[in-house]
Amino acid sequence: MCYLVHLALCGCWGIEPGTHILLLLLYGVGGCPPKCFCHPSAKWVDCSGQGLAEVPPDLPPQTLMLFLQDNRIHWLPALAFRTTPLLTTLNLSNNSLSSLTPESFYGLRHLRVLNLTQNSLPSLESSLAHTLPQLRELHLSYNNLRRLPTSLGQPWENLTVFAVQQNQLLHLERALLESMPSVRLVLLRDNLWRCDCHLLRLKLWLERFIFEGGVTDGVICGSPDLWKGQDLLSIPYELYQPCPLPSSSLTSLHGQQPGSAQREVAESPENHSGQQEPLDCENKPKPRPVNLRHALATVVITGVVCGIVCLMMLAAAIYGCTYAAITAQCHRGSLEPTTEPGKTKGKDLLDRPAA
Repeated sequence: MCYLVHLALCGCWGIEPGTHILLLLLYGVGGCPPKCFCHPSAKWVDCSGQGLAEVPPDLPPQTLMLFLQDNRIHWLPALAFRTTPLLTTLNLSNNSLSSLTPESFYGLRHLRVLNLTQNSLPSLESSLAHTLPQLRELHLSYNNLRRLPTSLGQPWENLTVFAVQQNQLLHLERALLESMPSVRLVLLRDNLWRCDCHLLRLKLWLERFIFEGGVTDGVICGSPDLWKGQDLLSIPYELYQPCPLPSSSLTSLHGQQPGSAQREVAESPENHSGQQEPLDCENKPKPRPVNLRHALATVVITGVVCGIVCLMMLAAAIYGCTYAAITAQCHRGSLEPTTEPGKTKGKDLLDRPAA
């Protein structure tokens, strides 16, 4: 079948009859899987839209680009792509993947683009960065992501595109993005972002990211109701309450009985990995937050102080003008008596008859 398809392609593309033997040898090295189209010269294999339930096992080893989108693949075994170690582009979008393990991508040291959009992935493992060190683009939009790793442990040096649009994310740790020093495009829109104190660090990172030339589509708050529908970057810093440290809750228990304190610590929620979940410090919506009232009070006090200073300056000016006027008047009055005697004496001399 592959031979007939190949002959048809040679006839359509005008390939010399003698060259098809070399192409057949390339096909014979790894074969071309059924329901797939192989292009040996371009080194890509297209198996999209064929209703496949698993990755074809007999892919050509020289393949650089593999297209498996629009199929029914629901899981990836370990070393799923062991026959194609030179892959640079892998498209698995619009499948039925509900779990993802880094072991599935073992051996893909040259992979640069991984497209996993439109699947059902609930989380992302941090060890994926170690498995795919050369990855530049990671597309995870339109999944069911509810949790992302807090950090990667080591920098993902080559990653430039990170897309997690249209998921179920509430928070995103700044440390995760700081593990991607080369990222230039971050797509975050259409999630359930909870704009509380936990998201303040993300806000600070995004502002610096944009200032340095990065591109993002923004974070639109899904909760609380006070900020629902607003862009995270438009909310002032002053309206965020700092997150309480986990140790502060333990310090407040010093005055309680030891048994009750230990019981409350033991009942703290934990996730599946055994780590304690971050405290939910979301502030209840208020008509006017405390920090805003403090800011208004500061403005009022500053205005009063400025008014008093202006009045004092006005009083000083009036006093200065009055003092100058009085001083001038007194000076003029002191000069008049000295001139009058002179005039009188001169008049007496004129009126005195000559001897």
